[in-house]
Amino acid sequence: MHKAYLTLGAALSGLGVILGAFGAHKLKEIAPESVPTFQTGVQYQMYHALALILVAILFEKYPVKLMSWAGAAFLIGILLFSGSLYALAALKATGKVGLGGLGILTPIGGLFFIAGWVMLVLSVLNNK
Repeated sequence: MHKAYLTLGAALSGLGVILGAFGAHKLKEIAPESVPTFQTGVQYQMYHALALILVAILFEKYPVKLMSWAGAAFLIGILLFSGSLYALAALKATGKVGLGGLGILTPIGGLFFIAGWVMLVLSVLNNK
């Protein structure tokens, strides 16, 4: 088992629950227009934190480098995709105008998510 990905997946899942509760309760009071963006970040964080746990479990059966790269891609995707959405929601909540290039991180993070799923599939298919 890949202990680092199991640990990170569990920690990011727990953080996702905390952030989801914050978005549903406190952020809703502060800046209701920011909630959908924030919730999208939470949703994708949760999906891919669970994907990290899946990688950790599958690594035992498919211990190929590509499986480890899949986990890294999921982690980078969480940081870029969800992290940028959290930042965008915070900027919107504080009334800041202009993204300063932050918005480009979201689709880049999405590409890392896609790459992670492709690598996961290839790890299973190419294992001998």
